[in-house]
Amino acid sequence: MHDVQYYKSIFDKYGGMMRTTQLAEEKIFYPQREKLIADGYVEKIRRGYYQWIDPDDFSEVRTVIHLFPDAILCMDTALRYYGYSDRTPSNWHLAVSKDSGKSRFKIDYPFVKPYYVEPAVLELGLITGTMDGHAIRIYDKERLICDCLRYRNKMDKEIFNKAIRKYITDPKKSIPKLMEYAGPLRVKKLAKDLIGVWL
Repeated sequence: MHDVQYYKSIFDKYGGMMRTTQLAEEKIFYPQREKLIADGYVEKIRRGYYQWIDPDDFSEVRTVIHLFPDAILCMDTALRYYGYSDRTPSNWHLAVSKDSGKSRFKIDYPFVKPYYVEPAVLELGLITGTMDGHAIRIYDKERLICDCLRYRNKMDKEIFNKAIRKYITDPKKSIPKLMEYAGPLRVKKLAKDLIGVWL
């Protein structure tokens, strides 16, 4: 069996996560794979996905962006990111196209909560950020607040109210941009009424 560094370099080539087919292409077969797992170098994330364990990176972000490269961090995850909520969500809240398969979100780890979004507005307000040293796809603050208005009935009241208050007092907010997004996201009247109360 090759040394550990050899296998690590192969995993690194794939960003730390490999699928069964990729392992086979790289000639890492079942016995080697099982030994790497038994020795604590590799973990099985879900059926067909294996991740190199990085002792310096305990963040779930890496796993989430590898499993769902098309997803956009939204709702409670984004609220926490911007400091609009001080609660750490128990799930990763991910916006994905409503045309994407549902079964891939049925996994034991990490805990994810998908929001299925119309493709036409999926990338509205999409920006890139950094979380735990990893590049992420996330909605900007204005899109996030529009989404909070859209899903307000499904949100914890306290989290919702705090998010709106935090946004209103954010010196970097852009009300024109918020109203621009509110149209296609069908929350224009709501945004006007609600934001108007606070301004």
